[in-house]
Amino acid sequence: MLISEAVRVVFFVAFVGAVYIAAGTMLIGLVSRRLRRIPAPSMLLVQSQRVILGLAGAGTLCIAYGYFIEPYWPAITHMRITSRKLATKANPIRIVHISDLHCDPKPRLEPRLPALVAAQQPDVIVFTGDCVNSLDGLPVFKRCLSEMAAIAPTLAVKGNWDTWRTDADLFGGTGALELNGQAVELELRGTVVWFSGAQARAQDRIESALAALPDNAFTVFLYHFPDVIYDVAAWKVDLCCVGHTHGGQVALPFYGAVITRSELG
Repeated sequence: MLISEAVRVVFFVAFVGAVYIAAGTMLIGLVSRRLRRIPAPSMLLVQSQRVILGLAGAGTLCIAYGYFIEPYWPAITHMRITSRKLATKANPIRIVHISDLHCDPKPRLEPRLPALVAAQQPDVIVFTGDCVNSLDGLPVFKRCLSEMAAIAPTLAVKGNWDTWRTDADLFGGTGALELNGQAVELELRGTVVWFSGAQARAQDRIESALAALPDNAFTVFLYHFPDVIYDVAAWKVDLCCVGHTHGGQVALPFYGAVITRSELG
């Protein structure tokens, strides 16, 4: 974690903790005054109490939103990418990129994801790591990935959470092809596209995966951490698909992500 991110996290957690401690103290005081029939405090103190209680209430709503709503609310982003390596009249190629499912034993969006992916009419699907939070979530992940792999050719790499699961076959039987140091050639709607990738924290596999890509074809590199982008760009890769940041985890209005665990912010 960057020092700047660590400072932001400490400040944010301290602020939130202070608000809830103050709100709890005020609620206890309000109840005590009511029971003891003590007159109301000054208007300034009342206004301050309202502000703090309002912040605590807003924070509670945000926590509820993050737990009960956000994980079940998919967002689809479309990005158009052009390249001189693609023929002028070449058929458009649709790549669906998905990452960081972190499946648990209880499904969230997983049952809906294949239909959402199919609606995009992909020519190829790429998954950039972090399959499960625990091995109990593996059946949920495999079912979801298998259904997606039935839609279009599916390529996958392991994320940092996945590299710990040395005893688990994360992609076996799903129809997805794991990339870890090699490159594969796919013909998509009449255009040859090369894909390569490597599991997280495997520097030697990154180098071999990049070296396996030809110079004259449109190339796609899959990895979990975004921080590899400058190394990938030096190899003149055309498209790099990564995950890990989860969109920032916690984002504040008018500010953005509090923490991404990436040197790129």
